[in-house]
Amino acid sequence: MTLELRLERIKSDVPLPRYQTEHAAGLDLHAALDAPLVLEPGDIRLIACGFRMAVPVGYEAQVRPRSGLASKHGISMPNAPGTIDADYRGEVCVPLINLGREPFTVEPHMRIAQMVIAPVAHAKVVEVQALDETQRGQGGFGSTGC
Repeated sequence: MTLELRLERIKSDVPLPRYQTEHAAGLDLHAALDAPLVLEPGDIRLIACGFRMAVPVGYEAQVRPRSGLASKHGISMPNAPGTIDADYRGEVCVPLINLGREPFTVEPHMRIAQMVIAPVAHAKVVEVQALDETQRGQGGFGSTGC
């Protein structure tokens, strides 16, 4: 299935999101920086991506860390995955965190995250007096084993 994702450039020199391979699930997002930015260990910085968009109604944009940055440098997102709703029209930004032990430099136009467009189901909230019982019950956080 192909959807139309409407994008508006804010910074003309920053690449728009795109799939890097034919079967990629995520579009790569680029840093809209004018100069390199150093993330010290533990730092969290909001990085602009240089565009605004209109996610189709009934969908969300899930913003996720790039696996290579995470596994090689400890660069991730403190809210992974982040959600961009269909009614948001501001600039797309990515909060990056340096979980590594060394400073990391985010270069202008560097691919910093990936974005997956996914369907959203809306639930009807129904208050009840009691829930049905299950075999698992209230067990959580390792209750079924590691």
